[in-house]
Amino acid sequence: MDEALLRSLTPSVLTILVRRGADFAAAEDAVQDALIEALRVWPADPPKDAKGWLVTAAWRKFLDQARADSARRRREDLVEEEPEPGPTPGADDTLQLYFLCAHPSLTPSSAVALTLRAVGGLTTRQIAEAYLVPEATMAQRISRAKRTVSGVRFDQPGDVATVLRVLYLVFNEGYSGDVDLSAEAIRLTRQLAGTIDHPEVAGLLALMLLHHARRAGRTAPDGSLVPLAEQDRGRWDTASIAEGIGILQAALARDRLGEFQAQAAIAALHADAFTAEETDWAQIVEWYDELLLLTDNPVVRLNRAVAVGQADGPRAGLAALAALDDSLPRHTAVAAYLHERDGAPETAARLYAEAARKAPNLAERDYLTRQAARLNADRRR
Repeated sequence: MDEALLRSLTPSVLTILVRRGADFAAAEDAVQDALIEALRVWPADPPKDAKGWLVTAAWRKFLDQARADSARRRREDLVEEEPEPGPTPGADDTLQLYFLCAHPSLTPSSAVALTLRAVGGLTTRQIAEAYLVPEATMAQRISRAKRTVSGVRFDQPGDVATVLRVLYLVFNEGYSGDVDLSAEAIRLTRQLAGTIDHPEVAGLLALMLLHHARRAGRTAPDGSLVPLAEQDRGRWDTASIAEGIGILQAALARDRLGEFQAQAAIAALHADAFTAEETDWAQIVEWYDELLLLTDNPVVRLNRAVAVGQADGPRAGLAALAALDDSLPRHTAVAAYLHERDGAPETAARLYAEAARKAPNLAERDYLTRQAARLNADRRR
């Protein structure tokens, strides 16, 4: 069973149901039921046309739901329009569905959460972690969003800023999370950049390309995490770096700075350095200051503390870190790193071990555990 195929077909099937008159919440439920049915049936009897099979199955599920709901009996007139099995249009509706989910009736944060869940394929837990809120809070937010758009016609697409936020979060989860979605996020952002002349769209595409270019160096052959300073830069994709920097320079020349352009500028400074020692940390701090003027985000402040520690020394980094909430994700790991650089291995080892217990994924946990073990071993010698 090719689960990646099912995931890639989901947005198009969902779009088709919405276009045929299904409200969003009911369409999403029907598609999910069809996917479950596909997982059960396909291994023994794979269809010749996977998308057509899913459209037919999802439409039937939707009609079953409609018949069971007395308040929606009017939808029984749609039974005669049930699509016949067979080839379906091959157009890619994913990006359009992103815009439709960013509905004007929703707040930007609710639209992002709903799209990530329904189209991006992320779990409620993953979305909650991206927003730095409890999972229960995010579950309630998504439920409210579904209720808000229930019965609403999806003929008013949302704005570009909301769609960019969704694509950014999908890329981040694909880049560092459990599900590989980064290539799909790049594809959709490139598609969007080809249709909309917007400097922030270009900024986001540049940011994605620059981060993705370093991906091969992020892990060792055994799957363990390799920090940026220790990565083999010969494994980086120089073509993607050159493309990303070119796109960024063209966007910055328009003098309409946005947060994605600022983030891309920081990524470009990392990618442009031949060695970790040649990184222009002072300029990176300046870009973080620009970014904070655009978005006063606690994660940006955390990353800025690391940059300050590199540019002005670990004591300066620790001073910047002290002003932040210590419950921030990776706050403890940053504190451990800065304490180690400041010559306090015992404190650093304790903090590395504490950070490992809070790590969001196995690779990060193993890396932090090894750092703590290394420092403890050095102390015993």
